[in-house]
Order: sequence, then structure tokens, then C-alpha cells
Amino acid sequence: PLQVKRGIIDKQTGKIAGEEEYYVDRDECNRADTTLAGLLKLPPVFDTTSGQGSVTAGNSSQLSDGASATLLMSRERAEALGVRPKLVFRGYAVAGCEPDEMGIGPVFAVPKLLQRHGLRVEDIDLWELNEAFASQVVYCRDRLGLDPEKLNVNGGSISIGHPFGMTGSRLVGTLANEMLRRKARLGVVTMCIGGGQGMAGLFEACL
Repeated sequence: PLQVKRGIIDKQTGKIAGEEEYYVDRDECNRADTTLAGLLKLPPVFDTTSGQGSVTAGNSSQLSDGASATLLMSRERAEALGVRPKLVFRGYAVAGCEPDEMGIGPVFAVPKLLQRHGLRVEDIDLWELNEAFASQVVYCRDRLGLDPEKLNVNGGSISIGHPFGMTGSRLVGTLANEMLRRKARLGVVTMCIGGGQGMAGLFEACL
């Protein structure tokens, strides 16, 4: 729970016209009254004519508010400052795909990352894969052979939110806290990037 001030925007001018106090006591994404029956009634938003469209407002992330910060430093600097790190950043890989397929970038980035470090999918204890649509996550999960019990264990972008510009930092923070809670050793953060890219980062817990 958090007490905040939020700006009231004048829709005519686009400027902040005033402020109000607001108490945030729950995630803005999840809705307690959501049911499977209700989700099945939602119309597709892309393929609206063939009857085969599967992407709806119910299996897509919403625009949500969020902020995140991640502190990265050398081991020597951390020791000098007396900072106890949560994770060690072991490396990353970037891959490209067709721009109109950019949502499946992790399918190409993850194998490169694992190969560089001599690892298999089975060696990774936790995965954080952030995508705007459930179809992207399901496709990446199936193509990469990820264990659902290790993937987005606290929810993905549909339940947590998908604020612009903070995805990587948010995923690292979520991964760090869950790895330490479970005493897990290795974790991977992966996501697509606009324009046809995928990125994957490998982290090791400081147990």
C-alpha cells in the first residue's frame, strides 16, 4: 500500500490542472470479478472478420503506471560501499527477427544466451518473460520448452502491468526477490524489443 499524489490532466491543454491524494492499496490490473465466461465473450481486436482472432482485451496487457530502478556495479565497488548484491549479472544475448514478429524475439535470443554460457533450458530455475499479449508468451514458452512452473511465477504483464520504459528493470527486480525467496541459483530475464529484436539476460543469485 502506498499514499501518492496524482496529477489531474486538463484534456484541453494537456497540462496538469491540479493534484489529489490517492491511496494505492491494490494492483490496478487484476479485476476480482473476472470470469472465464466473461473472457470468452470478448471480441478479437486484430483479426475481426475470419472468426479465428484470438487476441482480446482479456488476454492483453493494459497501459499501467509504474517505475523501477536497478543498481548495477562492479564487485569491487559493492565491497567498497558495503553493499550486499542480490544478483550477479552473468551476461546477455540479443537477436533479431522480422519487425512484424518482434513479439517472439525471446525465441531467438534465449538459445544464444544459453549456448554462450554452456547451459540448457533445464538449468534455469526461474524465467521472467514480459510480453504485451498472452499469445506471445504461450508461443515463446512452447517453442523454448519452458516449464510453466518456472515461468512468470508471480504473473506476467497482463496481471502486473506493462508500463513503458521500465520493463527490464522491473523484471530484474521481480526475478531477484523471487530467486532469493526460493533460494534459486540461476534466472533469465527475456523480452521482445520494438523493431524486431529479442534480448535475454542471465543472472545468478548471491546466496
